Amino acid sequence: MNTGYAPDRKARLRERLAFVREYAAWVRRTPNTEWSRQQAALVDSLLLNARNMPLTAGEYLRMIAALRSAARR
Repeated sequence: MNTGYAPDRKARLRERLAFVREYAAWVRRTPNTEWSRQQAALVDSLLLNARNMPLTAGEYLRMIAALRSAARR
């Protein structure tokens, strides 16, 4: 295991948590019609992108498993 990786991992976790907190605060202070419209646009774009994905679900999962396995080495 690479012990030099831990600080970067912790920093990324802190950054992700800060983003989630900031986004949650934005959702709380923004009218439902506004954030739900933006959320719908995001979900629609994710679904469109998924349809254009050249990999099958199985191929994608195998690729992710291989990447995770290589990262552990």
